[in-house]
Amino acid sequence: MQPIGKFLIFAGALLILFGLLFSLSSKLPFGRLPGDIIIRKGNFTFYFPLATSILLSIILTVIMYFLNKR
Repeated sequence: MQPIGKFLIFAGALLILFGLLFSLSSKLPFGRLPGDIIIRKGNFTFYFPLATSILLSIILTVIMYFLNKR
């Protein structure tokens, strides 16, 4: 199989996985983890998902490590 074909299959699988995660996001604690920064002042709200970003970075790093190991 050509490298572009493998890439497209991998990208499609990732899109399906992310779609499932977003559809289940109401049941998962992502986006409301301790360490996420929320500042509310009057009618202004600033939200920065620091802990969520770090957790997703670690998960993606582990996945990429195992995919590139072969």
